[in-house]
Amino acid sequence: MKKNSFILMFLTVSFFANSQKIYSVEYSSQADVKVFVVDYESQADLCVYKVDYQSQSGKNDGNWFFVEYSSQADKKIFFTDYSSQADVKIYFVEYKSQAKWKNKENMHLFY
Repeated sequence: MKKNSFILMFLTVSFFANSQKIYSVEYSSQADVKVFVVDYESQADLCVYKVDYQSQSGKNDGNWFFVEYSSQADKKIFFTDYSSQADVKIYFVEYKSQAKWKNKENMHLFY
C-alpha cells in the first residue's frame, strides 16, 4: 500500500513539475528564443531569477534553471549583442520573489 502511494505521489509531482529548464546555445540558429540582457529592470520584458536546483524552477514565471546539455532543456536561448536582435529582453534579479513577466506580449515564446 505504501509503495502504491509513493508511486502515485511521484507521478502527480512529475505531471505538475513543468519546469523552466534553459540551455544557452552558441549560435542564434540553434535557439528557440533570442534574449538580450538589459541594464535596468524597467527595460525588461521578463525579470529572471537563476535558481540553484531544477526543482526550484517555475512554469514560465522567470525562475530559470540552466542545464548542462541541450537535450535536458525546455527552451534553448541565445544571448544577443543588441536588443534589436532579441525576441525578449531580460533582466537578472537578485531575489526569487522579483521574477516575473513585465510585458506578457512575448510570454508565448517560453511555452
